[in-house]
Amino acid sequence: MKKPDSGLDLATVQKVANLARLKISDSEATAIAGQLSAVLENFKQLAAVDTTGIEPLVTPTDLSIRLREDEAVVEKDVESFVANAPARSGNLFKVPPVVGG
Repeated sequence: MKKPDSGLDLATVQKVANLARLKISDSEATAIAGQLSAVLENFKQLAAVDTTGIEPLVTPTDLSIRLREDEAVVEKDVESFVANAPARSGNLFKVPPVVGG
């Protein structure tokens, strides 16, 4: 399989797509590989920044978090959540094994 100019290869993109049960074409895989490689490159650049002596922040701003009061909410019934599942076991989504399969 053709490897894009960037670091993430098409086989990895196809494997992740298969695990996510997504069908993508080779041209889509090529585009996604390039986009994900750009994201990974950005993380590499962030990791290279010298943060020695800088205290970590919980949030990047001084804004306080406004929380709402807890209140009971009636959620949709379980059947509506699993109605469109491709496969199910009782009220649970059934997925193919992703480890050791």
